Amino acid sequence: MPNNNNGPKMNMPRFNMNWIYAIAILALGLLWFSSGGPQNSSIASKATYSNFKTMVEKGYASKIVVNKSQNTLRMYVKPEHIRDVFHQSAQQTGNEPYMEVEIGSTDQVEEFVNAAKEAKTFTGDYSYENRRDSELFNMILYNILPFAFIIGLWILFMRRMGGGGMGGGGGVFSVGKSKAKMYEKGGDLGITFKDVAGQAGAKQEIQEIVDFLKNPQKYTELGGKIPKGALLVGPPGTGKTLLAKAVAGEAGVPFFSMSGSDFVEMFVGVGASRVRDLFAQAKTKSPCIIFIDEIDAVGRARSKNPAMGGNDERENTLNALLTEMDGFGTNSGVIILAATNRADMLDSALLRAGRFDRQIHVDLPDLNERKEVFMVHLKPIKIDNTVDIDFLARQTPGFSGADIANVCNEAALIAARHNSEKVGKQDFLDAVDRIIGGLEKKTKVMTQAEKRSIAIHEAGHATISWFTEFANPLVKVSIVPRGQALGAAWYLPEERVLQTKEAMLDEMCSLLGGRAAEELFIGSISTGAMNDLERTTKQAYGMIAFAGMSDKLPNICYYNNTEYQFQKPYSETTAKIMDDEVLRMINEQYERAKSILREHAEGHAQLAQLLIDREVIFAEDVERIFGKRPWISRAEELLEAQMRADAERMAEERAKELEAQASQENPSSSSDEQ
Repeated sequence: MPNNNNGPKMNMPRFNMNWIYAIAILALGLLWFSSGGPQNSSIASKATYSNFKTMVEKGYASKIVVNKSQNTLRMYVKPEHIRDVFHQSAQQTGNEPYMEVEIGSTDQVEEFVNAAKEAKTFTGDYSYENRRDSELFNMILYNILPFAFIIGLWILFMRRMGGGGMGGGGGVFSVGKSKAKMYEKGGDLGITFKDVAGQAGAKQEIQEIVDFLKNPQKYTELGGKIPKGALLVGPPGTGKTLLAKAVAGEAGVPFFSMSGSDFVEMFVGVGASRVRDLFAQAKTKSPCIIFIDEIDAVGRARSKNPAMGGNDERENTLNALLTEMDGFGTNSGVIILAATNRADMLDSALLRAGRFDRQIHVDLPDLNERKEVFMVHLKPIKIDNTVDIDFLARQTPGFSGADIANVCNEAALIAARHNSEKVGKQDFLDAVDRIIGGLEKKTKVMTQAEKRSIAIHEAGHATISWFTEFANPLVKVSIVPRGQALGAAWYLPEERVLQTKEAMLDEMCSLLGGRAAEELFIGSISTGAMNDLERTTKQAYGMIAFAGMSDKLPNICYYNNTEYQFQKPYSETTAKIMDDEVLRMINEQYERAKSILREHAEGHAQLAQLLIDREVIFAEDVERIFGKRPWISRAEELLEAQMRADAERMAEERAKELEAQASQENPSSSSDEQ
């Protein structure tokens, strides 16, 4: 029949093998319990031929069935004589209990039955049957088929556990096969270095690997060797996996991709077997690339003390990986790329030269790199002329590439929620606020006293950051609840490579400004400063224990990630000195914060009242109250320069609009001028 899309569409149920399994189990259960033959419903017992003759002569037999093939007969007993023969009631023996008797010849039995009929001691039916085929079928049905069904189910489950099925290459017998996905041509992924924004240093290092694969003679002629592997290290979301995909797209060689967790399995020896199978496949496709994502799942440092919970299966998998990468055999033309954000947990043997020859650090993007990332992710988004990529890059310090992609997507969702035709600057700012602070909770019920307390707290942060030299410049302050926070202050931090002690103390003082304002201007303290105190305490311990910024413990770092796993690397006396120094440092900055707030109490009160009235204030409002900030940071200089550039651009656009309007109103004068 021709295909007619206009005809009625029938909603047919989808085929599911689980129904077949359920029906088969139900049918077997019914046959097993209800069709098990006469022996399931009636009792049977053995008897000799002489006893058989005696019971027939007494009139106990209701019918006799002779089986010629087995030389046996069954004599069924009349219901009224069941207790005489079996010494049990009819309920216990069943409706048709019988005696099974072995016979010599059927002719002899037939003569005896004919004589009994003439004597009127037997009046029932006398028949013949051949039960050999039916008994064989019953034996297969009730004894062999259930076990075959159980074995079949077990094989099915093992196939699925092994990731096989019929299309997986052997089911349970292929559990040791590699699960790596192979891309014959990396271009199938559709990703190249053009799709990776920023990370110029990482791309330069990894570009050499692509050159090795494209033109190995260029390097081997001089006696060099192609590197065995490269490890991509960096925080989550910085683009490590994207870089590996770009390498596959640029190199044009087979690309095997799998996760470190794919080696781990519940069966012993499966991980090592998959490693060997992966490299065996790679050798046949040489030159090629193997990419192992999240390698820390299998490459974690081996335990030096087996009694402390070392996982032998994981260690065997790691040993197999070490052997394949740089063992007695050779894997020429096979380059291993791996990615992890926990390089400090990897085994030292995995990181040595000859295995992972290079460690490529993929760090968080800086200002210019964030601008490039924004340009990549803004391509599919409809934006208006108010969006400034430079401004967005400055508003997102510390954001990874994944965070920036999330900002762009969230801004598009916010614009769509407001029924806008294009995504504007305010949508991006709202998206940044949404990701940093969480969703606004404007419906959260607060008393006036709580609202005043939050305003005084946030105004304290803003005041201290305004009058400390190295504190991050303020962008805006809000007392609208977001996420778990009741209020928040947004800053534009400078991206410093090195942090000085003075800058860290200024930041600590700014964090304590909220609690100090509560104590000074309310007279009591609350739990609102819990997060501030947590960050302050961690920073103080870091300065003293790790950075050596203490007067009593100068130039000492007690941080060591590998050697001191079960005990502190310092004595109890030193721990007491650390605690005293932390307490002294925090108390000094707390008193400093209160001193600054006392000096600018009037301005703080105006700022808090403005927060209560408007709920959100900006740096311009703080500048109107306190005046120009005494210290101008590099970030603020860039911000002011951008604001001046925006003002000049808007003035030029306004002048062009006025000129166009004037030309439209006086077309004759414009033609005369021409």
